[in-house]
Amino acid sequence: METLTKKRALSNRNSKYFYLLALIPFLAVVLMYEILPLIMLVIDSFHLDKKPDILFSLDNYKKIFTTLSYKKAILNSLKITAISTAFGIVIAFLGARAAHTTRGKFRSVFLTVLNMTSNFAGVPLAFAYMILLGNAGVLRQIADVYGIGFIQNFDLYTSTGLTLMYIYFQIPLSTLLLIPAFNGIRKEWGEANMLLGGTNGMFWRKVGVPVLLPSIFSTISVLFANALCAYATAYALLMNNFSLLPVNISACFVGDIKTKPMLGAALSVVMMLIMCIVILINNFITKKVTKWEGVSK
Repeated sequence: METLTKKRALSNRNSKYFYLLALIPFLAVVLMYEILPLIMLVIDSFHLDKKPDILFSLDNYKKIFTTLSYKKAILNSLKITAISTAFGIVIAFLGARAAHTTRGKFRSVFLTVLNMTSNFAGVPLAFAYMILLGNAGVLRQIADVYGIGFIQNFDLYTSTGLTLMYIYFQIPLSTLLLIPAFNGIRKEWGEANMLLGGTNGMFWRKVGVPVLLPSIFSTISVLFANALCAYATAYALLMNNFSLLPVNISACFVGDIKTKPMLGAALSVVMMLIMCIVILINNFITKKVTKWEGVSK
């Protein structure tokens, strides 16, 4: 018996080493393409484009927070990100609930459409919106014929049009992330609620939404990062005519006149810090909500 136990322990140890060896290629890729570039980016952000000999300077960060265009870029990015995230999570909640409560072919078709639309973003999405709602778009032409005022007066090439596109690509992603969370809501809970005389709205307010809150906040973090870093859609629609943080970062590295890689690195660090702050706040709220739920139970 003792010999068998030793053999099992040796086998478990060997399998553990095997899995560690299998992780080496993955760790090498992470080190070369994520960790090292991140370290270099942070180091470069403290250098100056005009004075590369200076090893440490905060001038890039001072310029970001004192220059109107960069401050406006940060505010515009935060505004569009917050609006698209809020609309995305609300609509996704309704869509995920519909997918959870239905069965059969409708659910399969719904999930298929979600998977397709979740990958439809960037330049193709901007081009599709131009065809539909551009100055000579299909819907604009139909609106002119039938006198539909709110479509006739809609200008796609503004922050409103850009926000609409952001909301579009946020919805399928957030819905796909929320659908598995609804599996945690048991059917018995709804039946118990009905037997006790509770309404459907009361069930979701008292049971359903509190159970889903950790997943909802996690999805919000993903949506925030997804919208804040989105570049291709905004650039394809408005190019440099609307100030956004990702567009300004790109302009620093591929400028028409001259590049400013060190300033671009500082802008990238600011964007990463914003994401980290939002994720930390989100995690803090999630822990508080979870703790409060545990105490109330």
